[in-house]
Amino acid sequence: MARRKEPQIPDAILDQLLSGTAASTAFDRGGVLDQLKKALAERALNAEMDHHLAGDGGAGNSCNGYGR
Repeated sequence: MARRKEPQIPDAILDQLLSGTAASTAFDRGGVLDQLKKALAERALNAEMDHHLAGDGGAGNSCNGYGR
């Protein structure tokens, strides 16, 4: 008999995401799955932008209004 794989996302978190809505509407347009995809994409893009703006700590081409 095959063992059931342990879920990557705990049931408690899924219950919290689906609270107040029917699980059958999760895949509907604008449903919880669309909202989750949007939130994950926004977080990834913000992290990428933060990393990009952090740069090399001021080394290289930085424009702060002062010249050498």
